[in-house]
Amino acid sequence: MLEKIINGNGFNAIVKGKYGYVVYNKNDMYIGKAIEKYGEFSESEVELFRDLCDEGDIVIDIGANIGTHTMVFSQLVGPEGRVFAFEPQRIVFQTLCANMAINSISNVECYQVALSAREGFLFVPDVRYDKEGNFGGIEITKAKQGVRIPAVKLDNFLRVPKLKLIKIDVEGMESDVLAGATRAIQQHKPIIYLENDRVEKSKQLIELIWSLKYRAYWHFAPLFNPSNFYACQENLFPNLYSINMLCVHKSSALDTSRFPEVSDSDYHPFRH
Repeated sequence: MLEKIINGNGFNAIVKGKYGYVVYNKNDMYIGKAIEKYGEFSESEVELFRDLCDEGDIVIDIGANIGTHTMVFSQLVGPEGRVFAFEPQRIVFQTLCANMAINSISNVECYQVALSAREGFLFVPDVRYDKEGNFGGIEITKAKQGVRIPAVKLDNFLRVPKLKLIKIDVEGMESDVLAGATRAIQQHKPIIYLENDRVEKSKQLIELIWSLKYRAYWHFAPLFNPSNFYACQENLFPNLYSINMLCVHKSSALDTSRFPEVSDSDYHPFRH
């Protein structure tokens, strides 16, 4: 049952959700509404992450948003593990940090930078967070003005002794992120879980994954979970799915038999 801790006049509120206290934007059409209505977000993805992550693992969460999955990763890898979370939007990043702080999470490091194929700067468009919007759907590749933030290659920014999983949800910049992380990918051969919902960019993304000696599998994640934390049966997101790919190196022994393999780079679910 919903336990709203703080619900002031501003756009943020706090609830007690499935994985801890969550600061969220009441105006966010997807993540915010899901947290408020269900106490969780995209639980079908979380169920997959449970199968992939173990205590002591290192996970990189790229496009962490307010940290709903970051909080899960933190619990899965435990005190001996580490999570590195990246979120370029300042207001969203501050909420991400708030969620780590309010839950006393100490095994997560958060960075307000954009991961890309090259070093430089990108612009985050000006967003009205006090008005309804999809704040997780902001594209920064097309913006010519706004808040200038550093763009860095993961290979230059972060070195880790091991790496279990990279999660990428960056609104069309997935190929750019991968191109800037090829050294880490080749060295550690991590599992890669990434969004692929841009039809016009799908072919390039799939073929880049293949070029890294990975196999890719479709994972369709419904936004509504009928067994949600608040036991709410109202479906705010009928027929809405996140279109993602689970990617594993060809040398991996991970059991992927329950996922349909990506075998045709011209195929995309939104096109067929």
